Amino acid sequence: MGSTPVPFATALRTWIRIALLSFGGPAGQIAVMHRILVEEKRWIGEERFLHALNFCMLLPGPEAQQLATYIGWLLHGTRGGLVAGTLFVLPGFIAIMAFSIVYVTWGHQPVVTGLFLGLKAAVVALIIEAILRIGRRALRSRLAVSLAVLAFVGLFLFRTPFPVIVTAAALFGYVWTRTGHMSLLNSSSGHAVDVIASARTQPSARRFATVLGIWLPLWIVPVAVVALVFGTQHVFTQVAVFFSKMAVVTFGGAYAVLAYVAQQAVQHYGWITPNEMLDGMGLAETTPGPLIMVVQFVGFLAAYHTPGSEYPLLAAIFAACLTVWVTFAPCFLWIFLGAPYVEKLRENRALSGALAAITAAVVGVIANLALWFALHAVFAKVATWRLAGVIAVDVPVLDSVNWRLLLLIALAMVMTFVLRWGLARTLAICAALGILLTLT
Repeated sequence: MGSTPVPFATALRTWIRIALLSFGGPAGQIAVMHRILVEEKRWIGEERFLHALNFCMLLPGPEAQQLATYIGWLLHGTRGGLVAGTLFVLPGFIAIMAFSIVYVTWGHQPVVTGLFLGLKAAVVALIIEAILRIGRRALRSRLAVSLAVLAFVGLFLFRTPFPVIVTAAALFGYVWTRTGHMSLLNSSSGHAVDVIASARTQPSARRFATVLGIWLPLWIVPVAVVALVFGTQHVFTQVAVFFSKMAVVTFGGAYAVLAYVAQQAVQHYGWITPNEMLDGMGLAETTPGPLIMVVQFVGFLAAYHTPGSEYPLLAAIFAACLTVWVTFAPCFLWIFLGAPYVEKLRENRALSGALAAITAAVVGVIANLALWFALHAVFAKVATWRLAGVIAVDVPVLDSVNWRLLLLIALAMVMTFVLRWGLARTLAICAALGILLTLT
């Protein structure tokens, strides 16, 4: 142990605060956690934060929620991971459930539209700040900068699969460090209090079997029960099986996951329309919690649109809850199983070099996510320009620009970078201005 452990009640209040401020998809959420946990509270050091982030980027599913679970586990063991991971999801779950009901019951309301408009603007400024902050700390050499640029170019121009980017970075970092080069390794910030209990982070076969024996049934048994009660062709079973499969096979961050979900939900199952999928993404991007919470909206509409239900709204609520359960239960399984082994890897310099290279690449990944989000937020239409069958670039259709949103983004940038206002204040003012612009 280090100097002074963080009281659980203090951590609980902090996780609630992080959950309520976690707007803007993975880039924005990682920025919020970094600002509060590393810079403000100094509960975890820069190196350990990035080490945890690297591991979570390798996992299927929502990396930001898994990062919260990992850090919560570091601070307070299993209960800390459960609280951090659950609270990270809870505000978004409640908000999206409420808006889903409004969506199918009362349709689009100007106040809600304006609220989303203002939040989107603040989120763009937040993500730009995140890139600058994390980049300053993670890219401490020209080589690290080069890896970040290569990752961005590979994703943005060549649509290189995310696992290829991460694997290539890891292999390079391993070989580079193994041959005696150390410039990729990040030194600790030196400001964090060492509150991590070393005994808790030690891996063991008994602990591995216990975690697997608890969390695998918690994930799989509800799916089996739904299949037995309703049959394999029922929408509840289809939702449970599909999103369970998604939790295993979807690598590459939230946007890669959503591309897969959109394709299957719209084209294969016919649960929702393309416009409804875009509405769901806008809803998830402008409510707190992981961007992957859009799957809750998809599950909701899948059951609501299914003919033959006597109570479609109740069916939709149940399907949404089921979707969230099978999406996030595996996340706890991955973290509680793997985190002790990942902590052990911190002692291996070659493997730490591999993770340090992933850190550099992740900066490029976050930059790509930020650009994707900004383009699709500011422009209603984004075309794809292709060259020689290799390069594919998203190009905005200029006459589809949302001038109101562009103005709000400029104001949010001033509040963030010039006035240095806090996140909560910026979000509140942008939301109010968004509503005002929409109603006038």
